[in-house]
Amino acid sequence: MKRRASIPGRINIIGEHTDYAGGCSLAFASQHRLVLEAEFVDEGYHGEPTVVALWKEAGGPPARLDVTSSIPIGKGMSSSAALCLSIVLCVHGTGIERQAACEEAQRLEHVVLGTPCGLLDQMTMMHSLEGQCVLIDFSTKTTTTMSIPSDWNFRLVDSGIHRTLNSKDYRTTSTEETKRLHVESENRRVEEAINSDSEALGKLLNETHESLKTIGVSTPQVDALVASLQSTEGVLGARMMGGGFGGMILVLVENDSVLSDYETMAPSRPGFVEEFF
Repeated sequence: MKRRASIPGRINIIGEHTDYAGGCSLAFASQHRLVLEAEFVDEGYHGEPTVVALWKEAGGPPARLDVTSSIPIGKGMSSSAALCLSIVLCVHGTGIERQAACEEAQRLEHVVLGTPCGLLDQMTMMHSLEGQCVLIDFSTKTTTTMSIPSDWNFRLVDSGIHRTLNSKDYRTTSTEETKRLHVESENRRVEEAINSDSEALGKLLNETHESLKTIGVSTPQVDALVASLQSTEGVLGARMMGGGFGGMILVLVENDSVLSDYETMAPSRPGFVEEFF
């Protein structure tokens, strides 16, 4: 038997560093995907060492494991969460419930990869729908999908700074009060974003970047690039995206002619698994 899991990348519109604080986020699955093909065999584990370690921790039987991915590594699009989810889906097949898959993938990331992540990445990847974004309430672990307005046009700009897993954790570099203020203000911005037009959303993205700076997850180089993008004609807003310290910058533009050299983000289908006998 073979199983093939396909998991999207994660684009977080707004609601950064709120998931492990019981906050909320508005995000969607990107067109980038990681695919794991697992061929069940009689004995032995064959594949890249980290993939095999994750597979064994998830209780997977002997298998040949092959991963291909178009999700950039270390760029704030959650390639590690996609890998863990692909492992979970290939081990358990179609029988596992989506939220259970998210929480098991989070456990794998904690135990094997040593990343103290929340559930933003996994829940976005599993609960989003094609052409829509998902509002996640981490206090209740519930989701609501909504269509993305036609005037929300997103680009991703690579900062050129590569972030490695566990390189830094903002929870050790900012005060409790600073973190609390960030989460409170970010939750407010998520709520406002839901009914925003593109101009209002752009301002919220800019505010988010300023707030992320206060909790110490940005860098001077990223700040300079974000400021340059924010001042570019036709750009409505820009902010650092993901865990921080490098990676991708999310940019909201007026129309397709702005920053046309960069790929337009298209909301994709959620993660899924197929079985072949």
